[in-house]
Amino acid sequence: MLDSRPNILFISTDQQRGDCLGAMGRKVHTPHLDLLAAEGVLLRSCITPNLVCQPTRASILTGLLPRTHGVCDNGIDLPEAPARRGFAAELARAGYDTALIGKAHFATAHTFQPTGTPECRQSMHLYGPNWTGPYMGFQRVELVVEGHNTFPPMVPPSGQSYEAWYHGDGHGELKNRLYATNAGPDVKGAPQTWHSALPPAWHNSTWVADRSVSFLQERRDRPFCLWASIPDPHHPFDCPVPWSLLHRPEDVDLPPHRTLDLDRRPWWHRASLEGVPNLADKTLRDFRAKHSRTPVLTDEQLREVIANYYGMISLADHNIGRILTELHRLGLAENTLVVVVSDHGDWLGDHGLLLKGPMAYDGLLRVVGIMRGPGLPRGTVCDEPVSTLDMAATFLDMAGVARPESWHSRSLLAVARGDERREFAFSEWDLADSRCGVPLELRTVRTARDKLTIEAITGAAEMYDLVRDPHETTNVADDPAYAQRRKELEAMIASRPDDARKERLPAVGMA
Repeated sequence: MLDSRPNILFISTDQQRGDCLGAMGRKVHTPHLDLLAAEGVLLRSCITPNLVCQPTRASILTGLLPRTHGVCDNGIDLPEAPARRGFAAELARAGYDTALIGKAHFATAHTFQPTGTPECRQSMHLYGPNWTGPYMGFQRVELVVEGHNTFPPMVPPSGQSYEAWYHGDGHGELKNRLYATNAGPDVKGAPQTWHSALPPAWHNSTWVADRSVSFLQERRDRPFCLWASIPDPHHPFDCPVPWSLLHRPEDVDLPPHRTLDLDRRPWWHRASLEGVPNLADKTLRDFRAKHSRTPVLTDEQLREVIANYYGMISLADHNIGRILTELHRLGLAENTLVVVVSDHGDWLGDHGLLLKGPMAYDGLLRVVGIMRGPGLPRGTVCDEPVSTLDMAATFLDMAGVARPESWHSRSLLAVARGDERREFAFSEWDLADSRCGVPLELRTVRTARDKLTIEAITGAAEMYDLVRDPHETTNVADDPAYAQRRKELEAMIASRPDDARKERLPAVGMA
């Protein structure tokens, strides 16, 4: 008998700001995501539970905040135990076909020594190019290793599914040369930015869509949960032509406040930008100190970066459109919950900053969030403060599967329907001195109208009134006029469940 429970199609991008959609008013070409928002619910105040990839992805999978599942920073591998209780494993046990295609990043690629995981660059050769899982609760995986091409796709037997496909026609070296070639106009010295000559047909955004479409086309008598994980628009800003030329630098929208005013910010802003990572491995130390930080850009350079970043988003949007079109062609759209999120954003010039780090400005904290599916309203906007942490419980709720009591994740279905309110959402990040030379314990709470971040070791804080000061120019944490409101926000932070790990998991490398 055919199982008619709803399917779940979960699509994620990497490092896409929440405001970088045409539907959010920015000058970026995203017709498919805009249409999805028009047909569903646009979550305008969706935040990430952590400001970087690995902890966030672990939280999305496990339904737990980072200090509880233990992946409190990049370079720490997700233990198997919380993964076995994550949404993929719960849905598989309930009879769903579960798959992840694309970037996983539940484990570390650049490690100090082999760790044995299929994502570790020193261990993946043990699995072979035909390995498809199971992994972290997913019955099937087809992985892209990293996917950001700072390091070219590895040659088999290293690498995973994408890398095997990339090199499988014998043209891997040609593709690498094309990838590294600037095939467009001069980028005015913008760092980590070029118009890649790699044909889009060979790009990993296209591959993720190709494989996702193939997954949808398989005949099955059980509902499915597919996580299609696109690695872009993560830096380097290497959009391939012609997509890199879609947005003209002179037409992009620059951030209104793009001054690096560190003297007006809490102490850890400067310390995190100027400190030396405490890593014994010089290669990894230099990479983290230099590649993850960029110099102050001119407006001309920033325009080049933003135009390229927009192109990466548009290429991802095009491929998301291909997946959604196939879902409709197969007659599956009406019975499928479609969710699109990003794992975190990018400062993209806000406050004179680029990329990401321990400053929870909204450009980094707030992410894409769109939902469409059975029983959800169409063409609505939700401004409730929610988190991508909540996706795990949302998927189980749609599937009619009981949510584990240990989860922090709470279903968003009632919120999306307007039947439930949310007062705030959490984000947290514990950084060892291996990241930027100084340890930090950041606790952030965001409401629909304001935000507070406390550095728990020193008690330093920053607070922004997002209604009066949407660009976060004035820190009001110590303003007497906001003293009562700060107490209320501190109480929200203190309400976090007391189930954090007592001992920090060891870092196995750097990501």
